Amino acid sequence: MQISVQRLSPVELELEIHIPVESVKAEFDKAYVTLGKRAHVKGFRPGKAPRDVLKKLFGPQVVNDVANAIVNDTLPKALTEQNLTPISQPAVEAGKIDVKEPFSYKARFEVQPEIAEVKYEGFELYRPKVEVLDASVEEQLEGLRQRHAALKAPEPARAAKEGDVATIDFTLSMDGKEVEGGGGEGVQLELGSGQALPEIDAALLGKNVGDEASAEHTFPDTHPRKDFQGKKGSFKIKLTDLKERVPPALDDDFAKDIGFETLIALRADVHTKLEKLAKDRSETVLAEQIIAKLNELNPCDVPPTLVEQQCHIMEQELAMQARRAGQRFTKEQAEALHNHVHEDASRKVRAGLLMAAIAKKHEFKVTEEDIEKGLAELAEETGKNVAKLRAEYREKTKRDILVGMILEDKILDFIETKSKIIDGDPPAAAKEAAADAAASKDDKTEEKKEA
Repeated sequence: MQISVQRLSPVELELEIHIPVESVKAEFDKAYVTLGKRAHVKGFRPGKAPRDVLKKLFGPQVVNDVANAIVNDTLPKALTEQNLTPISQPAVEAGKIDVKEPFSYKARFEVQPEIAEVKYEGFELYRPKVEVLDASVEEQLEGLRQRHAALKAPEPARAAKEGDVATIDFTLSMDGKEVEGGGGEGVQLELGSGQALPEIDAALLGKNVGDEASAEHTFPDTHPRKDFQGKKGSFKIKLTDLKERVPPALDDDFAKDIGFETLIALRADVHTKLEKLAKDRSETVLAEQIIAKLNELNPCDVPPTLVEQQCHIMEQELAMQARRAGQRFTKEQAEALHNHVHEDASRKVRAGLLMAAIAKKHEFKVTEEDIEKGLAELAEETGKNVAKLRAEYREKTKRDILVGMILEDKILDFIETKSKIIDGDPPAAAKEAAADAAASKDDKTEEKKEA
């Protein structure tokens, strides 16, 4: 087997592989022996049909099978011999194959670019100040109060207002006919929270228990039910019950109810968590600047396959967010979204390749101790048991995600040691540059949590 390598671009190679006639003949012989054992040919006992008869009946199939067999056998060997790791599935272009002739084929595929040097020293980076305001602590405490509020009927009875929890019965009609399955009884919703259509919210405000109301809404063309798309619906609503939220007093008793000895202990816990969030945001802003500068100072081609894979991940996340908000992308919107995220995906892929080159040069390793520390941090973030997480992360895909996160953190910390760190928010220009890389670290953090 002879192999020649041609670099078509920094991220695309083509192998041309030549197979000697002896190997081709041996593969044909093997194919006909195998075929002869299993082929049922009229007039011959199993395994006794002559080769010329088999060739006449199955010749084209054998030719195709032999070519595939040679490629499947020799291409992995050629890649190993040349120390090549394709990123994309090799596209094979086979030449004519004949038992009396040598056989050759070409295989084209994407590879990672060769990155000899990476500029990563001397960056001027800004680390935002970590600060927790008293007002932020109070806001969090008020949120806790509201989440633990009791639902009680207003005394004295009054009309519905924003923030109340209303219980309603309703029907939906279209074109003068009631829609089967389009209504409900005893449905609870919080007014003004976005749980209901804005027209229904507006119709209920100011109503008393027992009152009836009506509302109309034109459903969007992207509605999941095709029979609703673009149509106007008429709702008939009856307010059957009304409750208001009565939050508990912010005192020691409330703190004990949610697991703290005193209000002081609860307040301290809230402060600690906000401080951690502020530190994480500060580190994320720093990481975003590093990623932006790596891209700016180290231009290089990126494999289209990796970019498309990253695009797919980002598009899935955005589509999931849209579904949670009750929205769906049209075909045109999906195409516009793809174009929008493509450049950001290129930057993320490039930064990943550059950091991988840094890791290789400086022989960064992820130890078992690093993994245990990462699992402990993940347990703290998610509230899961460490032993349970350890068992979950024995699965290769999940473990690879965790290892990648740990390795990235090591590289970012290393680059920080080679940079000038200035305390304070980055100037506007730096903010804009970092914004292009903003999702890179956060997305990978979410991948680790979701995995």
